Amino acid sequence: MSLPEPWHHAVSPPLPGRPPKPRQRGLTMILDKGLGPAATADLLAVAAPCIDYWKLAFGTPACYPPAVLQEKVRRIRDAGIAVYPGGTFLEVALAQGRFAAFVAAARAVGFTHVEVSDGTVDMPPAVRRAVIRALRAEGFGVVSEVGKKHPADRVSTLRLHQQVLDDLEAGVEKVVVEARESGKGIVIYDEHGRIDEEELEALVGGLPDPYVLIFEAPHVQQQQDLILRFGPAVNLGNVQPADVLALEALRHGLRGDTLRAALLGRPDLRTVRFPQG
Repeated sequence: MSLPEPWHHAVSPPLPGRPPKPRQRGLTMILDKGLGPAATADLLAVAAPCIDYWKLAFGTPACYPPAVLQEKVRRIRDAGIAVYPGGTFLEVALAQGRFAAFVAAARAVGFTHVEVSDGTVDMPPAVRRAVIRALRAEGFGVVSEVGKKHPADRVSTLRLHQQVLDDLEAGVEKVVVEARESGKGIVIYDEHGRIDEEELEALVGGLPDPYVLIFEAPHVQQQQDLILRFGPAVNLGNVQPADVLALEALRHGLRGDTLRAALLGRPDLRTVRFPQG
């Protein structure tokens, strides 16, 4: 992916390999906890080409004025971005036996996708598959999420690995790896927010394609580490709206952290010289 004008001829991305939209790799999912109309319009104006999935966090869609929510979702869709409510919202509806009503409401709002998760509730595998397939039959794109939100409910990463495979077989587009907003002590992250190499390998090892995963990475260091491990085409989620352009710069090697890594193999470029003559 080349840089837009006027920078196209001035700078080449030091980290090549960022796919352009529409893309299946290098996806960025933002976590929107309540942006208003003006903030939504501003973010779309500056960063729409960088955003692939727009998640309205938790059950926040229920807290918007209805007309504001519909207009917000319309604008996001018109920008070519998939938009959906957080999985916790569907978990509540399923726990209350209101799946059909939830589907009707999601359609009325204009959501393109629905997230299926069991971060708080218990959902037997057969029920999870049925929910995914029912949503697809209703015309929604489906992303799933693996991992529990509370440490007391944590399940083994090997079990999550199998859940990823099951969800893909059921027809989800991508599988989100839970990290919450804290990014600490959940799935691939230790209590300090660092990547646990053993947990990462247990989750990713043996997958047909690691790029079926979207890693929630709320912190810059996590984003950087995942880009350096998987390249600019790694899928990253729970990105704060204010950090979208900073992440894009990281992906291209246009920030010191990833620029340094890009230059380690190019000693000829490490020392700059001003053109003579």
